[in-house]
Amino acid sequence: MDSFAKVKPYLAAIFLQVGLAGMDVLSKASLNQGMSNYVLVVYRHAVATIVMAPFAAIFDKKVRPKMTVAIFIKIMVLAFLEPVIDQNLYYVGMKYTTATFASAMYNILPAITFLLAWIVRLEKVKIKSIHSHAKVVGTISTVAGAMVMTMIRGPMIPLSWTKEGTAHEQATNGTDVHSSVKGGLMITAGCFSYACFIILQAMTLETYPAELSLTAWICLMGTVEGSIVALVMERGKPSVWAIHWDTKLLTAIYSGIVCSGLTYYIQGLIMKDRGPVFVTAFSPLCMVIVAGLSSFMFAEQMFFGRLIGAIIIIVGLYLVLWGKSIDYKSSSPTMEEHIETSKSKTEESFHHEVINIDGTFSRDGKLHGSGNQIIV
Repeated sequence: MDSFAKVKPYLAAIFLQVGLAGMDVLSKASLNQGMSNYVLVVYRHAVATIVMAPFAAIFDKKVRPKMTVAIFIKIMVLAFLEPVIDQNLYYVGMKYTTATFASAMYNILPAITFLLAWIVRLEKVKIKSIHSHAKVVGTISTVAGAMVMTMIRGPMIPLSWTKEGTAHEQATNGTDVHSSVKGGLMITAGCFSYACFIILQAMTLETYPAELSLTAWICLMGTVEGSIVALVMERGKPSVWAIHWDTKLLTAIYSGIVCSGLTYYIQGLIMKDRGPVFVTAFSPLCMVIVAGLSSFMFAEQMFFGRLIGAIIIIVGLYLVLWGKSIDYKSSSPTMEEHIETSKSKTEESFHHEVINIDGTFSRDGKLHGSGNQIIV
């Protein structure tokens, strides 16, 4: 059980990236079919609210603290940073570019989060410490690896299940420079917004340590704020709200449950134990998963540059996780500290104090005689 508890944060973080990889594929398909990104954000968080609210009401009943004005303001800001700003900018940036370009640009998230966490002192960096060097170098490596996967193709790797000139790759290469720059700026702004969201979520959990309830509140306020933005941006277009039994509905349900509800909740649990940098360190892994799935599912070509980039990402991720593991061990109480604490408590509980009493008590409650002692 102890070994499983140690690997549980790693498995949870990998699960998040697998879920996000599936969302990228579904979202791009829905947007290509004409779905409004503003409406998608609203439906996504409406689904997440409906799913997560009952669990929050039941399981957080005893641990949920009293709602205050300060906490509610933080929740409103959280809902504005991620559901409204980040997701809309990401979807619009994906429209201007491609899903591959968007997922690659998003890999600057670990670097931005690391910098912000260091500024607000949620992450410790010691110049003379080796594990701090590992975290810095590893973060830079994950970003560099993602850029290599996107910008350097190299020779094609001959695989039996791939085919030449897939429609997806033709669409990928058909983006002009102006659209790429515009989309890249939007995705970068979205990354900064999401990094701020993760830092603020970690800080909010210190005063509101109810992960399910916080998730439900973020999804609810994200639905409300997103609806206001959607009504303004899509005014005079009632048809954009129509949804049927198709990919659009599947995208809203899947992204709402997996990528909003479960993601907010699970990353909150991970952050309470390992910090915000640990969560975002796994983000470049999403692109590796997408590349692998695309090769098998869509028979896309695999190039040597993508393979090298994936290896760099994995090495960088290992360095970050190694540095974080040293931080985690140093912040956790050692076995000797537990033993010393137990000894002190035991000695305190068995501490005797001698009280001298001159005399004895008779049945009538009166004191007689002298020289008696009571041990307390």
